Amino acid sequence: MLTNRFIAVLMALAVIIVPGCSKEEPKKIDLGKRAVLKSEDRAKTGVIRIAVGGMITPKEGLAYYREFLDYIGNELGRPVEYVDSPNYEETNKMLENRELDAAIVCSGPYVDGHKKFGLELLAAPKAFGAPVYYSYIIVPKESSARALDDLKGKSFAFTDPLSNTGKLVPDYLLGKKGYNSNTFFSKTVYSGSHDKSIQAVAGALVDGAAVDSVIWEYLAKTKPELTGKTRIVLRSEPYAIPPFVVHPALDPAVKKKLRTILLTAHTNQRGKVILDKMMTESYVPIEDKAYDSVRNMKKWLAGEQKER
Repeated sequence: MLTNRFIAVLMALAVIIVPGCSKEEPKKIDLGKRAVLKSEDRAKTGVIRIAVGGMITPKEGLAYYREFLDYIGNELGRPVEYVDSPNYEETNKMLENRELDAAIVCSGPYVDGHKKFGLELLAAPKAFGAPVYYSYIIVPKESSARALDDLKGKSFAFTDPLSNTGKLVPDYLLGKKGYNSNTFFSKTVYSGSHDKSIQAVAGALVDGAAVDSVIWEYLAKTKPELTGKTRIVLRSEPYAIPPFVVHPALDPAVKKKLRTILLTAHTNQRGKVILDKMMTESYVPIEDKAYDSVRNMKKWLAGEQKER
């Protein structure tokens, strides 16, 4: 049974997650009321649908991603429709059903989509020096916790059930220690995005959280007063960063042009300005094998669950 305090935490997180109004916020497509054109009909209109969700960027960063998709559309010479996806599961379903042509997804959902329906890599962002990221386990600054083990019996925020840094990595780290996150923590909650998890920890709404290092570092530069209220107690090994992906059946000529646009954006004056706002140095080529470490964690955890 949920305690009154944790019910309050859930309500507080719900308030945090509800999007506010902002002139910078990109216009969203209501997925619940969408009238999606079939892929062959979209091909006639030339529209390319690309999803970017709030899971992979702080809310204010979505405006820059929308600007980047506009840039891609201009370079491509075709209209690009921005889709704000609510979670990774929905994004993968839409990609599989060809309701989307492309998306920026987390490493875990890429691995799942590649296995299930051949989801293809186009390129990966290079941020803070390399096309990798880490899972940060963070706690409130005043917390006595100094390691993941110290969070046993505490409340914890994950981001999304399919998130690599926000769910898979902490599950794997705990599993290697002989624990299960369902019983290790006293209470858990899904915040819906990494910046919401950071806010929850900063406000001491939860005792800890697992977050994407790129987003934490982004906020450390743009909102140091927020990250300053948190402390990193664990940094995982590096993992291949969330990539830009496409459905395998997308027109090969469009795929080739999209890849070229991504890989050369940092050499284009307008493209570079937008990438700088996103704190992305460039997009770089990446191979499927770069995500093997994510696959290995999934396989190991699946094996552990079978044994139980």
